[in-house]
Amino acid sequence: MANEWRTAKLGELVAFKTGKLDSNAAVPDGDYPFFTCSQDTLRTNTFSFDTECVLLAGNNANGIYPLKYFNGKFDAYQRTYIVRPRDTEVLTTKFLYYALRPKLSELRNFSTGAATKFLTLTILNETAIEVPPLPVQRRIAGILSAYDELMENSQRRIRLLEAMARALYREWFVHFRFPSHEKLPRVGSPLGNIPKGWQVKSIQQFGTVITGKTPSKANADFYGNDVPFVKTPDMHGNMFILGTSDCLSTAGSESQANKTLPAGSICVSCIGTIGVVSITTEDCQTNQQINSVVLANPASREFLFLRLQDSKQTLENLGANGATMGNVNKGKFEAMEIVCPSDDVLVRYHRLVEPMFSEILSLFRQTQNLRRTRDLLLPRLLSGQVNLKEN
Repeated sequence: MANEWRTAKLGELVAFKTGKLDSNAAVPDGDYPFFTCSQDTLRTNTFSFDTECVLLAGNNANGIYPLKYFNGKFDAYQRTYIVRPRDTEVLTTKFLYYALRPKLSELRNFSTGAATKFLTLTILNETAIEVPPLPVQRRIAGILSAYDELMENSQRRIRLLEAMARALYREWFVHFRFPSHEKLPRVGSPLGNIPKGWQVKSIQQFGTVITGKTPSKANADFYGNDVPFVKTPDMHGNMFILGTSDCLSTAGSESQANKTLPAGSICVSCIGTIGVVSITTEDCQTNQQINSVVLANPASREFLFLRLQDSKQTLENLGANGATMGNVNKGKFEAMEIVCPSDDVLVRYHRLVEPMFSEILSLFRQTQNLRRTRDLLLPRLLSGQVNLKEN
């Protein structure tokens, strides 16, 4: 039996605990990871656990439950499950993490609740996974971990490059300590004192602003796989838009051809969740919740991207109109004013950070390809379709 695959329920294989903290226990730059029901791992200054385990969110508004692996000291929210094998000679923790990944859609379907979806212990205990022999578990976890480590290395490089570009942006455009700044006096402007030669410009002065639109859902021929159709969730956490959950057909995009954005356009969410900013990487269209800037001068791309990210509060204030959902319409967005450097400073900044942005895009694409390969391999490994002979 030890050399055979078997199907077993989680209630037989693992023990579940939950954290004790409220979500407000998060502390910026805390000493320990703090696992909640968010996709992001927060920080706190306490730890209640020091172990190798799998972390699984116990509730989520959309039934999308974050799943994470961790080994060390951490704390957890009261609705986050800490999952550990009962016997590591039967089930390894790392294999458990990968075995649960394809089960997330199943758990979403079985979860309870209306406004918020919940994962109960009854649901979890009855969830079954395939359990191969221990040596095979280790091989599977080793193969998949190699992909995850490569992706994490890319993510670290992305974070470093982003930090470098942002640090230079803040030095030059927030603190006004750009090359030869000491030679330029400050002059008054509607947005305060700025270096001589700089200007206050409206967003529309950087290029053409396009507000997206959703083609008629009644016409099925308008939807397909030809043109990416960007919505705010496609932008979250992404400097560059590399994939969308929906696409338009050629007919759909041609029905509103004036809404097409070229690669290198800057998209800003302006309805509902306001102030998410991303850059397009191919011809695409967006829905009506997004205003985009098709740049007249590509040298302004990096500066304007970071400036718009920094303008989240300003955008939210513009969108506050007493309604339940904030809305920064095209007119308000076009008229929003920002401090813009002189052309020579803008070009110098572009020449310094454009290679960083290009490297970030390359790393994003590399990560996307690694994730796609891992996700294709995952079910084949977990079902035994890939032969992993024991040596």
